[in-house]
Amino acid sequence: DRLSAFDCIWHAQGGMRGVPGKGAALNAIANHWFSLFRQRGLADSHILETPHPLVWIVQKARPIMIEAIARQYITGSMWRAYQRGERVFCGIELPDGLTRDQKLPELLITPSTKGVLRDIPGVPAADDVNISRADIERNFSAFNFNSIEDVAHYETLLKQGFALISEELAKLGQVFVDTKFEFGYITDAAGNDQLIYMDEVGTPDSSRLWDAEALRDGRVLENSKEEFRQSLLAYVPDPDILLNKARMPEREALARDNALPVDMLMAVSRTYVRMAERITGKPLPLAEDPRGEIVDVLRGEFALID
Repeated sequence: DRLSAFDCIWHAQGGMRGVPGKGAALNAIANHWFSLFRQRGLADSHILETPHPLVWIVQKARPIMIEAIARQYITGSMWRAYQRGERVFCGIELPDGLTRDQKLPELLITPSTKGVLRDIPGVPAADDVNISRADIERNFSAFNFNSIEDVAHYETLLKQGFALISEELAKLGQVFVDTKFEFGYITDAAGNDQLIYMDEVGTPDSSRLWDAEALRDGRVLENSKEEFRQSLLAYVPDPDILLNKARMPEREALARDNALPVDMLMAVSRTYVRMAERITGKPLPLAEDPRGEIVDVLRGEFALID
């Protein structure tokens, strides 16, 4: 239920430290897409069981050290770079004349590093550094790929997953704008490594979702965490603190020392619960006693707690 944005955790007045229903919504949405990926024959995920709305039992995976980002529209950080005059983004050449929030001619894969990776030629040792396909191919083992062929494999799985979610969201009047997937290897029963989807997919935390009808009218109506990011940018006196990585100490102090209005977090709650119920087609189950219920499940069904 914690709410992170701009690499900080935010809270609200009255001691409100999380967003009601957010964790359950993320679990429900991601599990829905993971299950659909499996049913359609794309690839498996790390999920073994989902015994509670707030609990997954997962298979340990060896992560690929890449944030696998796919973009169908030019917005967010790509637009800001483009607006500054940059025409090469993650090794991809962009044409002149693009406008903000415009649909791109094709789905673009714009990866970044997962965590701080050191001693990779040409890749700064910092979090979330944009990288190119050539960077990955030259250093595939440093990014935890078993082989250079798996670089193309992850791109295929990313494109297939994006297309499936985009198709399903279109039926619900939503546009799948961009997203971040993560991948890893698990060992199957025969002892072979399999490249799988992991972490989360297609959630309002990891993706931008726009209302299709509003977009046809020339408006962007967010149905994801981007809605909160935009509200935060409008709320703080100096938005540059949130956008400028060089001002991270100021940003951390801002998040730590300032309680936001409760309705800013409740707006996130309403969006996440609504989207979870629309995507899954089911009411979102909410825990009345989260800690007690989780302990009971882990102790009674899995003997993971004494």
